[in-house]
Amino acid sequence: MKQNSLKAWVLAARPKTLTGAAVPVMIGLALAWADMREYFSWTAAVLCLLFAEVMQVDANFINDFFDYANGNDDAARRLGPLRACTQGWVSIDAMKRAIALTTVLACLVGLPLIYFGGLEMIVVGIVCVVFCFLYTTHLSYMGLGDLLVLLFFGIVPVCITYYVQLHTVTWQVFLASIACGLVVDGLLVINNYRDRDNDRWDGKMTLVVRLGAKTSRLLFLLLGVVATLMGVTFWLNGHVLAFVLPFIFLVFHFYTYLKMKRINRGRELNICLGEAARNILIYGLCVVIGLLV
Repeated sequence: MKQNSLKAWVLAARPKTLTGAAVPVMIGLALAWADMREYFSWTAAVLCLLFAEVMQVDANFINDFFDYANGNDDAARRLGPLRACTQGWVSIDAMKRAIALTTVLACLVGLPLIYFGGLEMIVVGIVCVVFCFLYTTHLSYMGLGDLLVLLFFGIVPVCITYYVQLHTVTWQVFLASIACGLVVDGLLVINNYRDRDNDRWDGKMTLVVRLGAKTSRLLFLLLGVVATLMGVTFWLNGHVLAFVLPFIFLVFHFYTYLKMKRINRGRELNICLGEAARNILIYGLCVVIGLLV
Protein backbone atom coordinates (compact mmCIF):
# COMPACT_ATOMS: atom_id res chain seq x y z
CA MET A 1 0.00 0.00 0.00
CA LYS A 2 1.24 3.47 -0.86
CA GLN A 3 2.23 5.34 2.29
CA ASN A 4 -0.17 8.10 3.39
CA SER A 5 -2.61 7.21 0.61
CA LEU A 6 -6.37 7.73 0.96
CA LYS A 7 -6.88 4.01 1.53
CA ALA A 8 -4.28 4.05 4.31
CA TRP A 9 -6.04 6.93 6.08
CA VAL A 10 -9.43 5.25 5.76
CA LEU A 11 -8.03 2.11 7.40
CA ALA A 12 -6.38 4.21 10.13
CA ALA A 13 -9.71 5.91 10.86
CA ARG A 14 -11.31 2.46 11.47
CA PRO A 15 -14.76 3.11 9.98
CA LYS A 16 -16.33 0.12 11.76
CA THR A 17 -15.87 1.87 15.13
CA LEU A 18 -17.91 4.90 14.07
CA THR A 19 -21.24 3.22 14.90
CA GLY A 20 -20.23 3.25 18.56
CA ALA A 21 -19.91 7.03 18.39
CA ALA A 22 -23.06 7.64 16.35
CA VAL A 23 -25.55 5.47 18.27
CA PRO A 24 -25.43 7.39 21.61
CA VAL A 25 -26.04 10.68 19.79
CA MET A 26 -28.87 9.11 17.80
CA ILE A 27 -30.54 7.94 21.01
CA GLY A 28 -30.11 11.34 22.68
CA LEU A 29 -31.65 13.06 19.65
CA ALA A 30 -34.55 10.61 19.49
CA LEU A 31 -35.28 11.15 23.19
CA ALA A 32 -35.30 14.93 22.68
CA TRP A 33 -37.54 14.67 19.61
CA ALA A 34 -39.98 12.36 21.40
CA ASP A 35 -40.23 14.69 24.42
CA MET A 36 -40.44 18.13 22.75
CA ARG A 37 -40.07 18.04 18.99
CA GLU A 38 -41.28 21.64 18.66
CA TYR A 39 -38.00 22.83 20.20
CA PHE A 40 -35.79 20.44 18.23
CA SER A 41 -32.81 22.00 16.43
CA TRP A 42 -31.49 20.15 13.38
CA THR A 43 -28.37 22.31 13.34
CA ALA A 44 -27.48 21.29 16.89
CA ALA A 45 -28.25 17.67 16.01
CA VAL A 46 -25.83 17.66 13.07
CA LEU A 47 -23.12 19.37 15.14
CA CYS A 48 -23.45 16.79 17.96
CA LEU A 49 -23.17 13.93 15.48
CA LEU A 50 -20.19 15.46 13.68
CA PHE A 51 -18.38 16.17 16.95
CA ALA A 52 -18.85 12.56 18.09
CA GLU A 53 -17.59 11.13 14.81
CA VAL A 54 -14.55 13.42 14.55
CA MET A 55 -13.63 12.65 18.18
CA GLN A 56 -13.87 8.92 17.43
CA VAL A 57 -11.51 9.25 14.46
CA ASP A 58 -9.20 11.36 16.64
CA ALA A 59 -9.24 8.64 19.32
CA ASN A 60 -8.41 5.99 16.71
CA PHE A 61 -5.45 8.02 15.42
CA ILE A 62 -4.20 8.61 18.97
CA ASN A 63 -4.51 4.91 19.80
CA ASP A 64 -2.70 3.92 16.60
CA PHE A 65 0.18 6.32 17.22
CA PHE A 66 0.77 5.75 20.96
CA ASP A 67 0.48 1.96 20.79
CA TYR A 68 3.21 2.06 18.12
CA ALA A 69 5.32 4.60 20.03
CA ASN A 70 5.10 2.58 23.25
CA GLY A 71 6.01 -0.67 21.51
CA ASN A 72 2.64 -2.29 22.31
CA ASP A 73 1.69 -2.97 18.72
CA ASP A 74 3.90 -5.89 17.75
CA ALA A 75 2.67 -6.98 14.31
CA ALA A 76 3.85 -10.56 14.93
CA ARG A 77 1.68 -10.94 18.04
CA ARG A 78 -1.19 -8.70 17.04
CA LEU A 79 -4.57 -10.44 16.68
CA GLY A 80 -6.73 -7.47 15.76
CA PRO A 81 -6.89 -5.50 12.50
CA LEU A 82 -3.49 -4.23 11.37
CA ARG A 83 -2.51 -0.72 12.47
CA ALA A 84 -1.43 2.03 10.11
CA CYS A 85 1.72 3.20 11.92
CA THR A 86 3.01 -0.29 12.65
CA GLN A 87 2.52 -1.41 9.05
CA GLY A 88 4.08 1.78 7.69
CA TRP A 89 0.89 2.69 5.83
CA VAL A 90 0.99 6.11 7.52
CA SER A 91 4.25 7.83 8.47
CA ILE A 92 4.78 8.86 12.09
CA ASP A 93 5.05 12.55 11.26
CA ALA A 94 1.89 12.40 9.17
CA MET A 95 0.01 10.72 12.03
CA LYS A 96 1.15 13.42 14.46
CA ARG A 97 -0.19 16.07 12.11
CA ALA A 98 -3.43 14.13 11.66
CA ILE A 99 -3.94 13.92 15.43
CA ALA A 100 -3.42 17.69 15.75
CA LEU A 101 -5.77 18.33 12.83
CA THR A 102 -8.61 16.10 14.04
CA THR A 103 -8.32 17.47 17.59
CA VAL A 104 -8.60 21.04 16.31
CA LEU A 105 -11.39 20.07 13.92
CA ALA A 106 -13.39 18.46 16.73
CA CYS A 107 -13.04 21.65 18.79
CA LEU A 108 -14.15 23.80 15.85
CA VAL A 109 -17.16 21.57 15.19
CA GLY A 110 -18.13 21.60 18.87
CA LEU A 111 -17.62 25.33 19.39
CA PRO A 112 -21.01 26.40 17.91
CA LEU A 113 -22.73 24.13 20.43
CA ILE A 114 -22.06 26.88 23.00
CA TYR A 115 -24.89 28.80 21.32
CA PHE A 116 -27.30 25.90 21.88
CA GLY A 117 -26.10 24.46 25.18
CA GLY A 118 -24.34 27.34 26.94
CA LEU A 119 -20.76 27.90 28.11
CA GLU A 120 -20.79 24.55 29.89
CA MET A 121 -20.19 23.00 26.47
CA ILE A 122 -16.60 24.28 26.70
CA VAL A 123 -16.03 22.12 29.76
CA VAL A 124 -17.61 19.11 28.04
CA GLY A 125 -15.37 19.59 25.00
CA ILE A 126 -12.19 19.93 27.07
CA VAL A 127 -13.02 16.81 29.11
CA CYS A 128 -13.67 14.80 25.92
CA VAL A 129 -10.35 15.85 24.37
CA VAL A 130 -8.31 15.27 27.55
CA PHE A 131 -9.71 11.80 28.20
CA CYS A 132 -9.29 10.93 24.52
CA PHE A 133 -5.53 11.15 25.14
CA LEU A 134 -5.55 9.77 28.70
CA TYR A 135 -7.36 6.59 27.69
CA THR A 136 -4.66 5.34 25.34
CA THR A 137 -1.66 6.68 27.24
CA HIS A 138 -2.61 5.73 30.82
CA LEU A 139 -6.15 4.71 31.77
CA SER A 140 -6.51 1.65 29.50
CA TYR A 141 -3.48 0.11 31.25
CA MET A 142 -5.25 0.50 34.61
CA GLY A 143 -8.35 -1.43 33.60
CA LEU A 144 -10.52 1.72 33.43
CA GLY A 145 -11.47 1.35 29.77
CA ASP A 146 -14.92 -0.04 30.51
CA LEU A 147 -15.73 2.82 32.88
CA LEU A 148 -14.67 5.34 30.25
CA VAL A 149 -16.85 3.64 27.64
CA LEU A 150 -19.82 3.89 30.00
CA LEU A 151 -19.09 7.59 30.46
CA PHE A 152 -18.09 8.69 26.97
CA PHE A 153 -20.19 6.31 24.85
CA GLY A 154 -23.20 6.39 27.12
CA ILE A 155 -23.77 9.01 29.80
CA VAL A 156 -21.95 11.97 28.23
CA PRO A 157 -23.12 11.76 24.59
CA VAL A 158 -26.74 10.77 25.32
CA CYS A 159 -27.27 13.25 28.16
CA ILE A 160 -25.36 16.15 26.58
CA THR A 161 -27.09 15.67 23.21
CA TYR A 162 -30.44 15.78 24.99
CA TYR A 163 -29.33 18.76 27.09
CA VAL A 164 -28.25 20.74 24.04
CA GLN A 165 -31.78 20.37 22.67
CA LEU A 166 -33.92 20.90 25.79
CA HIS A 167 -31.54 22.33 28.46
CA THR A 168 -32.40 19.64 30.98
CA VAL A 169 -31.77 15.94 31.64
CA THR A 170 -34.46 13.64 33.04
CA TRP A 171 -33.87 10.47 35.02
CA GLN A 172 -35.27 8.46 32.08
CA VAL A 173 -32.61 9.97 29.81
CA PHE A 174 -29.89 9.18 32.37
CA LEU A 175 -30.96 5.53 32.60
CA ALA A 176 -31.15 5.32 28.81
CA SER A 177 -27.60 6.67 28.61
CA ILE A 178 -26.33 3.97 30.98
CA ALA A 179 -28.07 1.26 28.93
CA CYS A 180 -26.42 2.63 25.77
CA GLY A 181 -23.01 2.66 27.44
CA LEU A 182 -23.41 -0.98 28.48
CA VAL A 183 -24.24 -2.01 24.91
CA VAL A 184 -21.22 -0.19 23.47
CA ASP A 185 -18.96 -1.63 26.19
CA GLY A 186 -19.66 -5.08 24.74
CA LEU A 187 -17.42 -4.08 21.83
CA LEU A 188 -14.53 -3.29 24.19
CA VAL A 189 -15.05 -6.51 26.15
CA ILE A 190 -14.71 -8.62 22.99
CA ASN A 191 -11.70 -6.60 21.86
CA ASN A 192 -9.96 -7.11 25.20
CA TYR A 193 -11.11 -10.74 25.37
CA ARG A 194 -9.33 -11.40 22.07
CA ASP A 195 -6.18 -9.59 23.26
CA ARG A 196 -6.15 -10.89 26.85
CA ASP A 197 -2.94 -12.92 26.50
CA ASN A 198 -1.02 -10.12 24.78
CA ASP A 199 -2.37 -7.53 27.22
CA ARG A 200 -1.26 -9.64 30.19
CA TRP A 201 2.18 -9.93 28.57
CA ASP A 202 2.35 -6.14 28.07
CA GLY A 203 1.17 -5.38 31.62
CA LYS A 204 -2.11 -3.94 30.35
CA MET A 205 -4.49 -4.84 33.18
CA THR A 206 -7.81 -4.60 31.39
CA LEU A 207 -11.00 -5.75 33.09
CA VAL A 208 -10.89 -8.95 31.03
CA VAL A 209 -7.35 -9.70 32.24
CA ARG A 210 -8.48 -9.15 35.83
CA LEU A 211 -11.68 -11.21 35.55
CA GLY A 212 -10.45 -14.08 33.41
CA ALA A 213 -11.96 -15.60 30.26
CA LYS A 214 -15.03 -17.35 31.67
CA THR A 215 -16.21 -14.41 33.78
CA SER A 216 -15.54 -12.01 30.91
CA ARG A 217 -17.76 -14.03 28.59
CA LEU A 218 -20.52 -13.89 31.19
CA LEU A 219 -19.95 -10.15 31.55
CA PHE A 220 -20.40 -9.69 27.79
CA LEU A 221 -23.70 -11.57 27.87
CA LEU A 222 -24.97 -9.65 30.92
CA LEU A 223 -24.13 -6.27 29.37
CA GLY A 224 -26.67 -6.92 26.61
CA VAL A 225 -29.28 -8.44 28.92
CA VAL A 226 -29.13 -5.66 31.51
CA ALA A 227 -29.12 -2.92 28.86
CA THR A 228 -32.20 -4.40 27.20
CA LEU A 229 -34.09 -4.76 30.48
CA MET A 230 -33.19 -1.18 31.45
CA GLY A 231 -35.31 -0.17 28.47
CA VAL A 232 -38.26 -0.48 30.80
CA THR A 233 -37.65 3.22 31.43
CA PHE A 234 -38.92 3.84 27.89
CA TRP A 235 -42.06 1.86 28.65
CA LEU A 236 -42.67 3.84 31.84
CA ASN A 237 -42.35 7.01 29.79
CA GLY A 238 -45.01 5.87 27.31
CA HIS A 239 -42.76 4.39 24.59
CA VAL A 240 -43.58 0.68 24.69
CA LEU A 241 -41.92 -0.10 21.33
CA ALA A 242 -38.63 1.42 22.52
CA PHE A 243 -38.63 -1.29 25.20
CA VAL A 244 -39.85 -4.17 23.02
CA LEU A 245 -37.83 -3.68 19.82
CA PRO A 246 -34.34 -3.92 21.47
CA PHE A 247 -35.11 -7.58 22.23
CA ILE A 248 -34.26 -8.06 18.54
CA PHE A 249 -30.77 -6.79 19.42
CA LEU A 250 -30.64 -9.21 22.35
CA VAL A 251 -31.15 -12.17 20.03
CA PHE A 252 -28.17 -11.10 17.89
CA HIS A 253 -26.18 -10.34 21.05
CA PHE A 254 -26.82 -13.86 22.38
CA TYR A 255 -25.66 -15.49 19.13
CA THR A 256 -22.48 -13.38 19.23
CA TYR A 257 -21.93 -14.58 22.80
CA LEU A 258 -22.26 -18.24 21.71
CA LYS A 259 -19.77 -17.65 18.88
CA MET A 260 -17.39 -15.87 21.28
CA LYS A 261 -17.60 -18.86 23.65
CA ARG A 262 -17.00 -21.37 20.83
CA ILE A 263 -14.02 -19.56 19.25
CA ASN A 264 -12.48 -18.61 22.62
CA ARG A 265 -9.11 -17.30 21.32
CA GLY A 266 -7.27 -16.08 18.30
CA ARG A 267 -7.84 -13.88 15.27
CA GLU A 268 -11.15 -15.55 14.51
CA LEU A 269 -12.64 -13.50 17.36
CA ASN A 270 -12.48 -10.54 14.98
CA ILE A 271 -15.69 -11.99 13.53
CA CYS A 272 -17.35 -11.46 16.91
CA LEU A 273 -15.92 -7.94 17.04
CA GLY A 274 -17.57 -7.12 13.71
CA GLU A 275 -20.83 -8.63 14.91
CA ALA A 276 -20.69 -6.57 18.12
CA ALA A 277 -20.35 -3.37 16.07
CA ARG A 278 -23.34 -4.46 13.99
CA ASN A 279 -25.31 -5.27 17.15
CA ILE A 280 -24.69 -1.78 18.54
CA LEU A 281 -26.21 -0.31 15.40
CA ILE A 282 -29.19 -2.68 15.65
CA TYR A 283 -29.74 -1.63 19.26
CA GLY A 284 -29.56 2.05 18.36
CA LEU A 285 -31.98 1.69 15.45
CA CYS A 286 -34.43 -0.31 17.57
CA VAL A 287 -34.45 2.32 20.33
CA VAL A 288 -34.69 5.25 17.90
CA ILE A 289 -37.51 3.67 15.90
CA GLY A 290 -39.34 2.76 19.11
CA LEU A 291 -39.08 6.36 20.36
CA LEU A 292 -40.14 7.99 17.10
CA VAL A 293 -43.08 5.73 16.21
